[in-house]
Amino acid sequence: MLTQSRALALWRRWPTAVAIATAALFLLGDGSDDRADKVGGFAEAMLVLQLEYLILARLRRRGASWPVSVAAVMVLLAVQALDVASPATVLVIASLAVMVWGALDGELHRPGMFRVQVLGAAGFGALALTGLALDPDLGLYLVAAGWFFHGVWDYVHLRLDKVVSRSYAEWCGVLDILIAAQLLLLT
Repeated sequence: MLTQSRALALWRRWPTAVAIATAALFLLGDGSDDRADKVGGFAEAMLVLQLEYLILARLRRRGASWPVSVAAVMVLLAVQALDVASPATVLVIASLAVMVWGALDGELHRPGMFRVQVLGAAGFGALALTGLALDPDLGLYLVAAGWFFHGVWDYVHLRLDKVVSRSYAEWCGVLDILIAAQLLLLT
């Protein structure tokens, strides 16, 4: 029998349930069997993750985690639909713009979470872009590693209770690990 305390404990794990559902949607995918398309799509999505963390660290508004996430995905979908530039290009330019913004007002030069996010963005961006540039068979492993390590990144942020909301960190961490596993299943 489900007691009230167990029901409450399950309710508190709603981000995990949503992450599992989101991962299932990714698993169903677009029906494409082209490995290069799948690796490219997941590499570009990883660029969205690092951009969200950069924006939230710059704004210092953890409560904006979900709206920033939705806005970033909407921009990515619009860029893809309009076909004005490659999504990776737009995401890299947006990340660089946030970094420049932080540098111009001195935030980049002060110790704190924004500097940490810049380093994270550089690392995850390098993995994603290298994964895009390499042969899809090799790129897949780099992109999967990026998703796995971003899951670890999310867990650290969840434990520290910094930059993003706890619900977002939990959701993103679970999703990232599941996506990494899905990518490795493509091999």
